[in-house]
Amino acid sequence: MISAILNTLTNLFSKPATRNYPFEKEPKDDNYRGLIVFDEPKCIWCLQCEKVCPPGAILFTQNIENGAYTYNYNPYLCIYCAECVRACPDKASALSQCDGLIPPAGKNQNVNDYWFKIEEEAIASKEEYKKMKALKKSQGGDDAKTETA
Repeated sequence: MISAILNTLTNLFSKPATRNYPFEKEPKDDNYRGLIVFDEPKCIWCLQCEKVCPPGAILFTQNIENGAYTYNYNPYLCIYCAECVRACPDKASALSQCDGLIPPAGKNQNVNDYWFKIEEEAIASKEEYKKMKALKKSQGGDDAKTETA
């Protein structure tokens, strides 16, 4: 009983074992590589980052009407290997890494369900766009441009 009281008093006046998050920032590890940052104006839409990303954390969806791509990034799936940054052929590098930390997921935010929908949409939109381009080309449409993917 006395040891329990002594333990309580010791813990009462000692430094806490946890941090006051989010008011006190988490210290970064020496090996921390940082979040991936996408700069859309610098992107040449070569899709190399999507192709080299080991966990598939980068996906591009394609607009069926005009063929424009939309960049999608899942920071919860990313392993921060920076393969996408190294694969970017543009000298200005549309992809870079910053020192920021990943924001915590909200209680009601199911990231994986959202990401599965994006994966399905990315595959479907690219296939649909290819079919549309092939159809226009077979009909002799002058909108048939060279495909970038």
